[in-house]
Amino acid sequence: MIELLPRLRRLARALARDGADADDLVQTAVEKALERRDQWREGTRLDSWMFRIMKNAWIDEARARTRKGRVVMPEEHGERVADASVASMEERLEAGAAQRAIAGLPEDQRLAVALVLVDGLSYKEAAEVLEIPMGTLTSRLVRGRTAVLAQIGGAEG
Repeated sequence: MIELLPRLRRLARALARDGADADDLVQTAVEKALERRDQWREGTRLDSWMFRIMKNAWIDEARARTRKGRVVMPEEHGERVADASVASMEERLEAGAAQRAIAGLPEDQRLAVALVLVDGLSYKEAAEVLEIPMGTLTSRLVRGRTAVLAQIGGAEG
């Protein structure tokens, strides 16, 4: 489970769009997984199981925020986030543009893009995590990828 933490954090950042919320989401998912470790079955992928727990935890959180009338941090707060491993300023700017474009996607597309294009899950694995048919995942990916490319292309031109 410890080896999954970087991947869980990437998905949490895609879901929450805020570093503090993402950290809280990772912690919630890990806690729930540990509480329910008897539900995990040998032979199933731990990452898919954890991603599903995180997705469901985020849905619960989003519903709670709606009920409580809380507001998610504005997208601008994430604009200066950069991966320290990115070498050049140009690469950081491109990564930032891609991150902003992904953050601007509707949640269903953002999840699909995060799981397949960012985290590298197969279409089948991502569809299982999201509990949707493969065709639905594929159409969400196409729409999300098209929107991200249009946003990045528009930013450059």
